[in-house]
Amino acid sequence: MLTIWGRLNSHNVKKIAWLADEIALDYVRHDVGGAFGMNAAYRALNPNGLIPTIDDDGFILWESNAILRYLAARYAPALWPIDPASRALADRWMDWQFGYADAQRDAFINLVRRPPEKRDADAVACSVAACAQLMAILNDHLAGAPWLSGAVFGLGDVPMGVYAYTWFTLDIDRPRLDALADWYARLCARPGFARQVMIPLT
Repeated sequence: MLTIWGRLNSHNVKKIAWLADEIALDYVRHDVGGAFGMNAAYRALNPNGLIPTIDDDGFILWESNAILRYLAARYAPALWPIDPASRALADRWMDWQFGYADAQRDAFINLVRRPPEKRDADAVACSVAACAQLMAILNDHLAGAPWLSGAVFGLGDVPMGVYAYTWFTLDIDRPRLDALADWYARLCARPGFARQVMIPLT
């Protein structure tokens, strides 16, 4: 059975739990990181001291998007097409998500992790503006395709789907981006997304 280590209010852990739910893969998850801390046994599995890490019947793997690709290739290949061009077009959004995560970090940390009296309003404003520019790029792409993976939902939609939930949940002003909003509504209709991603941010 698959074992996932990591607290569920981590963006990167949500990715894995959502995919496992999406493909009806049995797993157990152990809270690690943040308020739960991590012990020497966990660090022996992942020397980076980050989450998530998986153990799939003895196969240990860390780095969230690498885990997504592994699980899809092994258990749900339809979500990650074997055709190199189709796979690459979805993969690019998985890698693009890392730049978006950097842009969103200051808004998330200040509005979710810090009490109001310790928030940096300027950092939040800069972060929100940077996110809006990137979300406009995403919106333009989604105006011509229903999913980041193309005509159907696939692995390319998972990483940014998790971050889109935060974008639409944070107490911020957001520009109107209709194609992005429609894509997000389609994500919200997926039971696995609702169960594993749409939880309190704190």
